[in-house]
Amino acid sequence: MSIWVVFKLIGSLALLMFGMKSMSESLQKMAGPQLRRVLGAMTTNRFTGVLTGMFVTAAVQSSTATTLMTVSFVNAGLLTLIQAISVIMGAHIGTTVSAWIMSLGFSFNITDFVYPAFALGIVLIYMKKRRVIGDFLFGVAFLFLGLGTLKETGFAFVHDPAMSDSITAFFANFNNPSFWNSLLFLFMGTVLTLCVQSSAAIMAITMILCSTGVLHIDQGIMLVLGENIGTTITANIVALGANVQARRAAFAHLTTNVIGVTWALIFLKPFVNTVCGFVGFDQAIQPGDPGYDANLLKISVVLAAFHSAFNITNTFLLIWFVPQIEKFVCKVIKPQREDEEDDFKLHFITSGIMKTPELSVFEAQKEIQSFGERIRSMFGMVRELLDEEDKDKFVKLYSRIEKYEEISDQMEIDIANYLHDVSDAHLSDDTKAKMRAMLREISEIESIGDSCYKIARIINRYVTGKEQFSETQIKKIKTMMGLIDSSLAEMNKILVSYKEQNDINRTYNLENEIDNYRDMIKSENFNDLNELKYSYTIGTMYCDLFDEFETVGDYVLNVVEARMGVKKKD
Repeated sequence: MSIWVVFKLIGSLALLMFGMKSMSESLQKMAGPQLRRVLGAMTTNRFTGVLTGMFVTAAVQSSTATTLMTVSFVNAGLLTLIQAISVIMGAHIGTTVSAWIMSLGFSFNITDFVYPAFALGIVLIYMKKRRVIGDFLFGVAFLFLGLGTLKETGFAFVHDPAMSDSITAFFANFNNPSFWNSLLFLFMGTVLTLCVQSSAAIMAITMILCSTGVLHIDQGIMLVLGENIGTTITANIVALGANVQARRAAFAHLTTNVIGVTWALIFLKPFVNTVCGFVGFDQAIQPGDPGYDANLLKISVVLAAFHSAFNITNTFLLIWFVPQIEKFVCKVIKPQREDEEDDFKLHFITSGIMKTPELSVFEAQKEIQSFGERIRSMFGMVRELLDEEDKDKFVKLYSRIEKYEEISDQMEIDIANYLHDVSDAHLSDDTKAKMRAMLREISEIESIGDSCYKIARIINRYVTGKEQFSETQIKKIKTMMGLIDSSLAEMNKILVSYKEQNDINRTYNLENEIDNYRDMIKSENFNDLNELKYSYTIGTMYCDLFDEFETVGDYVLNVVEARMGVKKKD
């Protein structure tokens, strides 16, 4: 067997995986934010959650994408654990569509449809508004081309006289349907899926081996069951860096499939017989018997049907026990000690593999929302600083503000680096615009942190000095602080909601109110200094405070304009 045939097998498998990935990402780009809204809105109970997971996964052709998105939603607090479990169960059903696509490729020469798809796809790619559709067609074409080439090369490989006997002899050692042989193929399916990170690719290989007669149908079904477990491990790896609820959601994904595989092993024989009878596959026909070749052609349909029947049945059985599954995963994965408020940690951006651009952008947006809340907390400390009379408490609070300023610098860097990594992917124009807006948002929020620290330094200079503000000045400083806090609250409200739900005029009004109040104070301060009501030192600190307050208001407006898609004024 030529080494080039081996390379052709590996290359066609890579083409299949690339096609599936491209098709899935293109569909997610077309769906965009609607996917997130559907997952967030259509999960009112466990049954609608199952339907949501099923349809979303069937649409994007990736249970991994749906599961990772669901885990991210739980991490962000947008979905409860019970809602997430039902969505994941639905994803198990939706992913069976991939197996039927694989089966379709074994029913006829599907590569006949590949080249027209390439031709139409390249035209659409050069049409800017239709580029995503062109990417989708290219993904479908690559998928079918890889599948057709894998089928053709795989058949040639296993039927080659130099390889046929050795391959058949190897798998013949495990033909005995014993308990240990079944566990071996179950383990192989799990490990291969984990390594390749694509259950569709392993399903295609399983169909080739079974369709050529090299692998017995029982062994193929055990590989399929193993694939169902292997595909759950990705989410658990990704969730390692997430919060406890997200880790529980990922573990529930593994738990439901392990439970399903367990009962399937117990009732495997009657279950397989039922599926084979439904498809019309005769397990009694042996090589050399009349009709063997025609019967062999049905194996890919048997595997696809078994995959669907298993996941549908498993979901139907476990949907009634979602609360019990939730209790189980909560007992296994116990909450860790909550991080101290002052400890720096990104809460929503998690390290992992196989992330989609849409999911990555969503996580970054949630992190920016957290960034905004942290900055408002920092400003709250600045407000407390003005009233703190105890010297030790003042020093401690001032140190916390210093630490928060360092945290805001680091958050800006980490979120920007994450967005830069995401930008290496092929993104839609809408997603690119979102990323540009988010980079502007984090820059402006970090600037708010800098201004808060400057205000704290002015207050520190005032407290350590000998002169005091008058009661009227203190009252006006607190009034301005209230306006700034209202502005920050409005900013955070806009960051957590959809654009169409927001009214930017509220922020404009607050910013104008801050500007006008600052101008009034500066005018009064100039007159008071001329009348020698207080010293020039106090007047300068007083004026500096209000200038910095006004600067915070400008930064807040910049954040809101970035979020709302308003271009920055020169």
